[in-house]
Amino acid sequence: MSRALETFVAECRRAVEGVDDAHACVCRTAPLMQALLADRADFLKPEHLRADPDHYARNAIYVPDDGRLSLFALVWNPGQWTPVHDHGTWGVVGVVSGVLEEQAYVPDGVAMGMDEGIRMTPGALILMAQGTVTTFVPNPDHIHRTGVPAERKQAVSLHLYGRTMNSFHVYDLDAGTRRLIDVPHYKS
Repeated sequence: MSRALETFVAECRRAVEGVDDAHACVCRTAPLMQALLADRADFLKPEHLRADPDHYARNAIYVPDDGRLSLFALVWNPGQWTPVHDHGTWGVVGVVSGVLEEQAYVPDGVAMGMDEGIRMTPGALILMAQGTVTTFVPNPDHIHRTGVPAERKQAVSLHLYGRTMNSFHVYDLDAGTRRLIDVPHYKS
């Protein structure tokens, strides 16, 4: 890990130490992400920039045994998207290069935590360019789909999560269901 990333992770760990409030965690770590991106130093190593021709690539940068935080570099080739999903935790995302697109979804009058009978309406569409920092908190979970349209260039984003991000719920909008899946990543 580069010195800039080591410093970023250490600062984030200190910022959220003993803090259980998700909103407070993103308020404390989002400025740290913005400062990291503003330096524009080459803080990502080649192993953090691995792409996959079939789907977006999750490259682990920091995944400690205590499960408190995790940091990933995601590489998005043109036409690659996540499924509609949530996170079950708070998070801070910064765009390192390119333009990342996010389509949010809003549940229509159903109780959060349901696995069936889920109806959603598309919400905000956000275009995040290089240097953009965005956040999300759970309860209710931020439900969205993220990616890069086929006509755009590759994007790279940095994702800090409030837990080891090895699973999330995916939503089938047509069936009105959700299920928990494991999400793989490359080890760095």
